[in-house]
Amino acid sequence: MSQKQMKEAFVSNFNGTSVQEFIFGLSFPAFCILCRGLLIIFLHHLCSFSHTWRARFFIDLVVLIFPMMFTVTILATFLSFNYLIAIICGAGLLYQIYQRRTCYARVPFQKILEKFLKISLESDCNPAISCYRVVNSVFTAVTILAVDFPIFPRRFAKAELYGTGAMDFGVGGFVFGSALICPEVRRKYVGRSRLYYLRKSLCSVWPLVFLGIGRLVIIKSIGYQEHLTEYGVHWNFFFTLIVVKLVTSLLLIIFPLNVSWIVAVSITVLYQVFLEFTPLKRLILYGTDGRGTRVGFFNANREGIMSTLGYVAIHMAGVQTGLYVLKNRTCIKDWIKVACCLLLSGISLFVALYIVQVNVEAVSRRMANLAFCIWILASSLILLSCLLLSDIILSFAKFLIKGALVPCSWKLIQSSTNKKQSKSLVSEAEKKEASFCLITAVNRNQLFFFLLSNVTTGFVNLMVDTLHSSTLWALFVLSFYMFINCLVVYVLNLKGKIIKFW
Repeated sequence: MSQKQMKEAFVSNFNGTSVQEFIFGLSFPAFCILCRGLLIIFLHHLCSFSHTWRARFFIDLVVLIFPMMFTVTILATFLSFNYLIAIICGAGLLYQIYQRRTCYARVPFQKILEKFLKISLESDCNPAISCYRVVNSVFTAVTILAVDFPIFPRRFAKAELYGTGAMDFGVGGFVFGSALICPEVRRKYVGRSRLYYLRKSLCSVWPLVFLGIGRLVIIKSIGYQEHLTEYGVHWNFFFTLIVVKLVTSLLLIIFPLNVSWIVAVSITVLYQVFLEFTPLKRLILYGTDGRGTRVGFFNANREGIMSTLGYVAIHMAGVQTGLYVLKNRTCIKDWIKVACCLLLSGISLFVALYIVQVNVEAVSRRMANLAFCIWILASSLILLSCLLLSDIILSFAKFLIKGALVPCSWKLIQSSTNKKQSKSLVSEAEKKEASFCLITAVNRNQLFFFLLSNVTTGFVNLMVDTLHSSTLWALFVLSFYMFINCLVVYVLNLKGKIIKFW
């Protein structure tokens, strides 16, 4: 067996992990982001070194990136321990901030809480959405390389037919995250004709065409290992994004935005009906001859082509979620209600997922069936609600310390005697904080970060014998790999550069 075949076999034929373990691990980054913000506030007056870009980059690596990397490698079986450490650190930092508060120093806690619930937040952007996109990007970057090492638990690898592997979430989460801030949700082309909107949509996909073809040519030319049952022989992630973008653009021209959820439900239910009552499922799994043929374009890429229906439904559901989350709100109480509503919606969808898996069909990334779509949406809503709640707690900590600034978090609206001067000073400070923020850096260059991760993953696989690497060597390679990827986008952010392909 060749090295290529050995690596392909090493990442194939798995059944995933439990839904409970997956969501438990997925929600962990919300605690890391909270601890990171509390640490920045705590160090605000104690250490001048914490204001340098090197210190901020080090904090983000140690508190955000490495814990997420350890969660899917050496600490995968100790998720409860991870949470315990994060909760203890977060509670300790919050207690210290409360004890050292510079605002309402002699006011009882109940009165402080009442005042906090009455303050307003600047709602130009939503940090929870940015954090959601970054969490998905970082998890994807870690897992696409970690899966090639023995240190990565096989239950987290992509499921072959049915199952909820941690890596199965990546594309669905990316599609959902993109839908949250798509031009339709941001009302970018309001007042323009439908023809203009369609033309802009067509123009926006040409870089993806270039990237998809480029990836295909490179992979085939160097004989890089592939998992054929993921998309097929020629299809890849970029081609799925192209189809989803074009189809959803047409749907959003035809249907009003506020019925996106109806469109999403209709597509995924009808698709599941066809899977159950027509030969479509057998066609996707075994090809036109029933023996797994890869002859012809459709047979060669049947998984990638047909699964786009599920991703279209996920995108439409993401549009509906984006409309709700990005609705103009300023009051803290309103955002608490939003977080609770998302949490309850996620739990309700998990109940629906259980019913569908018992009575209809289990989760299948390969087909992107009804259960898969529900799983992606439920997990995304749970993560989004956790990120919202963590940012509300972080806002409370900022409320206690005068002048505290945390990048990629809510901005508190405070009264000022000289509003113009105060606003200009704050904006300059916020710009500096944003340039020192790894979350902002990855969010601004998300596609570039994904491409860079893919290139460095390929480079590592060509240079390192990943199959026979020890635990320490694997951890070193993964750590250095994430350090380089994060450093590149961080430096770009420091320079104010956004890499766009159009």
